[in-house]
Amino acid sequence: MRISRRAVAAATVLAAVLPLSACGAGSGAAGAPDASGKVEGKITFQTWNLQANFKPFFTGLIAEFEKKYPGTEVKWVDQPGEGYADKISADAAAGTLPDVVNVSPDLVAPLAKAGLALDLDKAAAKYKKEYLPGAWAGHQVPGVNGTYAFPWYLNTGPLFYNKKLFKDAGLDAEQPPTTYDELFAQSLRLAEKSKGEIATLANVPTIEDFGRYGVRLMNDEGSAFTFNEPKGVELLTKYKELYDAKALDPQALTATPESSGKKFLTQAVAMNPGSALDLEKFKKEAPTLYKNIGITEQISSTGKDNMYVMGVMVNSRSKQTPAAVAFAHFVTDAQHQMAFAKQVAIFPSTAGSLDDPYFTKEDGTDETRVRIAAAKSLKTAVNYTPVLMSEQMKTELRNSVAKALQGKESPKEALDNAVKACDKLLKQS
Repeated sequence: MRISRRAVAAATVLAAVLPLSACGAGSGAAGAPDASGKVEGKITFQTWNLQANFKPFFTGLIAEFEKKYPGTEVKWVDQPGEGYADKISADAAAGTLPDVVNVSPDLVAPLAKAGLALDLDKAAAKYKKEYLPGAWAGHQVPGVNGTYAFPWYLNTGPLFYNKKLFKDAGLDAEQPPTTYDELFAQSLRLAEKSKGEIATLANVPTIEDFGRYGVRLMNDEGSAFTFNEPKGVELLTKYKELYDAKALDPQALTATPESSGKKFLTQAVAMNPGSALDLEKFKKEAPTLYKNIGITEQISSTGKDNMYVMGVMVNSRSKQTPAAVAFAHFVTDAQHQMAFAKQVAIFPSTAGSLDDPYFTKEDGTDETRVRIAAAKSLKTAVNYTPVLMSEQMKTELRNSVAKALQGKESPKEALDNAVKACDKLLKQS
């Protein structure tokens, strides 16, 4: 499996169904059943599109767990990426949710609100210190006290830039932008020098970009979005300037991560976010680009990069809570996260793991350079995407951003309307 930098499943159907499922089948009080009993019995572990490429890893991990805890049996089921949220919603509504479930923050939020996700701050607080603070907080839900999944693998990535395009614009290719002011200024310079032929960016601002810019995204209670505050309007106004100057690719309004990546690959844009996985692609498919590739850190006004986090949730209604908690911790402990990270380009969420030589020792390759830079940033990174923000809400934001860039609405009007639409959807869920 190619593990993407962002979760691909929506949670809108899940949010709609789950209020009906709070009285579903199972045993144990929702919230914090006793996890301190004997680790025994049969549990089911569900992953998200991992079996095709990682079957030996997980069968070995399960065998190791069953050996450590005689009397346990773990049934592993793997669901395809397509329709994963729908599968979880159906199981939740039917009371057939597996004991241990691979989730992203947006998927765990409605489960937590429905009382179907175990609160680890109560049931497994002793493990909290084993994980990076930002990762542990990744599965907390505004307005609901507690933490509802063990952090599992993380991902982030640097910005790639095309040194030749920067040089052609008279910019210092060895000094890429490190602040938003520098990014906007250099983007306008590059567009001017290329007479609008070369854009710097291929993506409109997403909720993560507003977060990195320092915009407050939601209120503390998780009852309303706030990204239309003045700082949010300021960011969108800057992007409008880029769009008008052709410093933002005209096709950014309909771009996907894949199409933006292709733009960068064909040297039609000068910068694009990526990961260590992309370098091998550049080397094979665009050797000219690869020779001119520059690597720099994410631009952030907060001093913290964005992280994408996956988690392992325990069903609060599990009949084998001690075994389910023990296995969820086993999957996500430092030893097994490190082993998994060496099989695929992801990063462990456990404290201290990112200090391993694998993430700190240079060997002269670009791939290692990217891995080291990403690992360093993850120590303090946060998940900027609000866990209560569904895919439908992201679409509302994207549509409003497009209207602002096209001049159909002012940046303030556009963000006010996006917040209004997102708040309405939030109340419906």
